[in-house]
Amino acid sequence: MATFLKAQVASLSASIFDFLTTLVCTQYLHFWYVLGSASGTIVGGIINFSMGRHWVFGASNKRVKFQILKYALVWSGNFMLTTSGVFLVTHYLNINYIISKIIVTSTVGVIYNYLMQKKFVFA
Repeated sequence: MATFLKAQVASLSASIFDFLTTLVCTQYLHFWYVLGSASGTIVGGIINFSMGRHWVFGASNKRVKFQILKYALVWSGNFMLTTSGVFLVTHYLNINYIISKIIVTSTVGVIYNYLMQKKFVFA
């Protein structure tokens, strides 16, 4: 249970940077919301990997190159699910992209990311 809670704290921390990046890109740099969301997902992924490796799963003693490769595979799935999910929810349900991002990233984070990181990336 402690690992799950730590993973959620790491996910929340990464999500804060993800959302800040998304908002800066869309509101101040005037990126299309899908590109802004993708940029945020990249920043969040980097932060989440670092926290997962060092703090959540205590896997910093394992080979980083192999972990990065596995994380990149898992993160690619996350990127596709999040980016397409934000587009679909925003475009077809006419929900604000910020609300869409919250719904999609929360769902993907709990269902997909935690399990894949625990069982595959940092196992």
